[in-house]
Amino acid sequence: MSSENITFECETGNYHTSCPISCVAWLYQKIEDSFFLVVGTKTCGYSLQNALGVMIFAEPRYAMAELEEGDISAQSNDYEESKRLCFQIKKDRNPSVIIWIGTCTTEIIKMDLEGMAPKLETELGVPIVVARANGLDYAFTQGEDTVLAAMAHRCPERDLLINKRKVIQNQTIQDLFSLFSPKSKEETLESLELENHPPLVLFGSLPSTVASQLSLELKRQSIQVSGWLPAQRYTDLPSLGDGVYVCGVNPFLSRTATTLIRRRKCKLIGAPFPTGPDGTRAWIEKISSVFGIKTESLEEREQQVWQSLKNYLNLVRGKSVFFMGDNLLEISLARFSIRCGMIVYEIGIPYMDKRYQAAELALSQKTCGEMCTPMPRIVEKPDNYNQIQRMRELQPDLAITGMAHANPLEARGINTKWSVEFTFAQIHGFINAKDVPELVTRPLRRNNSLEDLGWTNLIKKDNEIKVN
Repeated sequence: MSSENITFECETGNYHTSCPISCVAWLYQKIEDSFFLVVGTKTCGYSLQNALGVMIFAEPRYAMAELEEGDISAQSNDYEESKRLCFQIKKDRNPSVIIWIGTCTTEIIKMDLEGMAPKLETELGVPIVVARANGLDYAFTQGEDTVLAAMAHRCPERDLLINKRKVIQNQTIQDLFSLFSPKSKEETLESLELENHPPLVLFGSLPSTVASQLSLELKRQSIQVSGWLPAQRYTDLPSLGDGVYVCGVNPFLSRTATTLIRRRKCKLIGAPFPTGPDGTRAWIEKISSVFGIKTESLEEREQQVWQSLKNYLNLVRGKSVFFMGDNLLEISLARFSIRCGMIVYEIGIPYMDKRYQAAELALSQKTCGEMCTPMPRIVEKPDNYNQIQRMRELQPDLAITGMAHANPLEARGINTKWSVEFTFAQIHGFINAKDVPELVTRPLRRNNSLEDLGWTNLIKKDNEIKVN
């Protein structure tokens, strides 16, 4: 199916999303030997502190390089100050990589982070990766996109891995294992046996348990994952190059996908994203079809998951939902919601890359056809004022929105769920499929409980008094 029949609109509203520097919250936990240095103002520090829920001054593996008046007015020496901070980080933490996160302020004052980094990296002896995760150009989750796109340039060339394999032919079994990064002998032998297809690298930051689950699902179809971007350790970044296939697990990584294709000459597998049992099945089937591998027992696996979601489906069937747009997961979440029997009035999304999300859009169209429901319109960069007017007319049962609009909407009788919760929840793969309906049904179940207690009318009257 093509995207020609889908209604796309662009309202050119502002980015009403969480700040993209929030990506530090999950990336510093994923890349265990990293240190994130956010270069910004006090406002950035407060924002990051709230997102992480930890005092920024505790410096677990991230810190703020706070810009002061002297920095902004170009009276201070940016290089010397950055050098002092990085040498202090090396002394205290000794990371394998330091990742500089640029902010709105560094963009406005034209701070040359990319110019300083190579020279300082040579003096420091520690790789410095620069990512401009500023809120002027990027929405919430695109902060991760900028970091991964920058890290893609640091991945080793695949030629090195090919040379290792050539040496293997003339080595004994005992010598073979010394050529690989620390793995058990069993894991190394197993990976060599399974590699009956070109190398596959998955990109997108997921908790290690979820990444292992997805790798295992592919392994059941005789597909071996060669590596992840980002890896759990910076020193274990996957090899990239011509002949390497890459596939994303999140819809907000279009910049990373472009970098992998154009700069590293990788081949992108355009698949739907593994959100929900239907999306996970389609994701695995697409990867398998590219490698010419016939899938086994996938349909049965999907049906088992749907059966386990039966209680949730009974609660959401026929309910309506309105996506205001925040984390760029909206298309995947809307498709899964429609499959669950919900009515989606509108899909707001801060940024839409139609090429990268083409397979997801096609699956959404197919899902709407099978569920006999019209394809909801997609509004890029929505204007929140216009959205609220439309919601007032439509009166959806649930609005998935950013934190700024949740309380005002609740006061007007519309149930809400923070979109940021879907960002931090484990929603990928078959095993985690229940997390999405669990989050969606929470406000609905709360209302049912209040009705049983007879409190609903009292709350409505109280809200009417506050609004008036």
